[in-house]
Amino acid sequence: MLPSDWVPHRRAGDREVVGWLRPDGDRWVAVSLLGRDLTAAVEWPDAEEALEDTGLGWLSGVWLLDRDHGEPVRVRLVEVTPERVVVQTDDFGAIDAPVERHVLPWPAPAALRPRDGVVPGLGTSPTG
Repeated sequence: MLPSDWVPHRRAGDREVVGWLRPDGDRWVAVSLLGRDLTAAVEWPDAEEALEDTGLGWLSGVWLLDRDHGEPVRVRLVEVTPERVVVQTDDFGAIDAPVERHVLPWPAPAALRPRDGVVPGLGTSPTG
């Protein structure tokens, strides 16, 4: 559930929420739609800038979902809300490919990671 003191940040053009600003003392942390911190505690304009720079494009990429047993599976984000994150196995663009959906908690667990190892707003992931 989204904490009540988080402030949504919306794009100027279409008012779409691109993340939140979370208070941290007298500073702010930019938080992605997955509920992950994009910055350390910074000044308000810097947190807003991080969200603007990150945008929403990263949502359409291929992700990996680590499973308890076996290799990670390629997935795409289907739904991201402060209640849950839904992913489905990558269908590689085929309309008749079978897919498997996984409902994850929000904030998204570390088991969900970008396939290219780049964390939106943070660059290369320390775990790769």
